[in-house]
Amino acid sequence: MFYDLIDVRLVDGNGSYQGRVEVLYDGEWGTVCDHVWSFKEANVVCRQLGFEKALAAKRFAAFGRGKGKIWMSHVRCKGNETSLTQCDHHGVDHCSHSEDVGVVCMTGNKNIP
Repeated sequence: MFYDLIDVRLVDGNGSYQGRVEVLYDGEWGTVCDHVWSFKEANVVCRQLGFEKALAAKRFAAFGRGKGKIWMSHVRCKGNETSLTQCDHHGVDHCSHSEDVGVVCMTGNKNIP
């Protein structure tokens, strides 16, 4: 179902290196539920976006609540994946936007966390 997920973005953060994780599926942006969200999954998102690794794996809508669909829940990565599509997940699940995930990625700039 989600093999044609083609894009990931960070929204409502302070800069391109942090924010709520949103995924594009079937032409519509949606969010990811925080059930079992950890640094493994956050690292995959950051690498997918071209960053080295994650500094923080945020839960409970730390970057605000998204709108629209919640496309992925119970995302479980091994840690070596290059895309969220390579991680196991439950797809659409019964979550609310109060459970949207976020990340803070490490940048090459020493002045930015």
